[in-house]
Amino acid sequence: MFISNVHRRLVIDELENVASPVLRIFSRTSENVDAALNQKSSYNQRLALRAVVDHLDGQLQDLNRSSNKYAPRFYLIAKSWRQIVAQHVEELAKAVELHQEIDSPYIIGVPLTQEQGIFIGRDDIGTRIEQLLLDRRRPPLLLYGQRRMSKTSLLNNLGRLLPNTIILMFVDLQGAPSSASDYAGFLYNLARGMMTSAKKQGVIVSSLTREALQDDPFTCFDEWLDEVERILGDNIALLMLDEFEALDSAIAKGRFDEEDVLGMLRHLIQHRPRFKVLLAGSHTIEEYQRWASYLINVQVVHISYLKKDEARQLIEHPVKDSTLRYQPDAVERVLQLTRCHPFLVQLLCGEIVALKNEQDPSIRRLATLVDVEAAIPQALSSGSFFFADIQNNQVNATELAILRFLAVQGEKAIVRRKTISQRFPDECDRSLNLLLQRELIEETDNGYRFQVELIRRWFTR
Repeated sequence: MFISNVHRRLVIDELENVASPVLRIFSRTSENVDAALNQKSSYNQRLALRAVVDHLDGQLQDLNRSSNKYAPRFYLIAKSWRQIVAQHVEELAKAVELHQEIDSPYIIGVPLTQEQGIFIGRDDIGTRIEQLLLDRRRPPLLLYGQRRMSKTSLLNNLGRLLPNTIILMFVDLQGAPSSASDYAGFLYNLARGMMTSAKKQGVIVSSLTREALQDDPFTCFDEWLDEVERILGDNIALLMLDEFEALDSAIAKGRFDEEDVLGMLRHLIQHRPRFKVLLAGSHTIEEYQRWASYLINVQVVHISYLKKDEARQLIEHPVKDSTLRYQPDAVERVLQLTRCHPFLVQLLCGEIVALKNEQDPSIRRLATLVDVEAAIPQALSSGSFFFADIQNNQVNATELAILRFLAVQGEKAIVRRKTISQRFPDECDRSLNLLLQRELIEETDNGYRFQVELIRRWFTR
């Protein structure tokens, strides 16, 4: 689709004229179409493209009311784009029906957005966060969990779990804020993320320009927060800083001074009652001592495996129009293999759908225990980035050796602590404690074993 390539040709920043705001509509639409077409499954392509159609409907209304002299001309182009995208959605749906394919709603490797209907569960975490937001002490929150436990997906979908009086302001610190070259760039990107998130909830916050931040960035940002608080009225803003470790890395490299940045966060928490702060990451504050000294009384919200009923829903009814059914023993086997790990459930189920689509239509829409076992090798292969990250980035040589030793003992095998300490005498206690903290192994009455069977199988390879 030619629309998906348009944003690569538009250089809007160099066009400072009356047409620029209108051109940005087409650039963003092109980017969204490109992202939609890069979705692996037809289902997710259609889902994303329908969102583009809805967005274009709103833009058409705006263009129809606009006084911009270019609006009438671009209205016709936008209308044409809307027709092209809608037609492509229909063609995708017809192709699926013609080939009797099973639509896969599973999304592997990227966080779930609010537009994607597959986000399931986490009500208990939403309730816990809401309770802490009402705490008069206004403690900072830490959403802590291992990688791929759906932390970012939860933040993207937290609006479903919290009252609409809480305005969510999401900032990915792994992106532009932490890579900025100076404080003006850092605060500009911080404000931009807050402003964009608020706008999605109907709260229009005045923009903060780079130029305004150049001379006295922190004072300017503080004054901007005054304006944001005025606009919030009786609402509360939850500033969600995802991947806080990226900002710590920027401080460690000397790009920012910890007193300036963390002092600002502490001041915001202590003196702005309309703002609540939530950090998200795969480390505890205790592992980052500089944060612990600035953010007092941090309340940890732990995110881990899905509940069994939530995982069952993700397997059997990921979306309301799912056509694949599972035999009971097949569902139980997926639960055993994944331990309700949200990423691994999606990974394995996505491969089961791919496997079933290669089978005869007469048996395609019922998944059996045999299908689950047959999908495991491909799941280990296509999810290699997840498993390799554990091996390469989350454990040291001793911990890796312990994992491999435990893995070859077999499924559900328990190894006594004495056996492990005899085989790995150096730093055995520290290594076992870290593996427990990383939720890779668990302690039983008789020893230690892998928490998740799919992860164990990776380490036997």
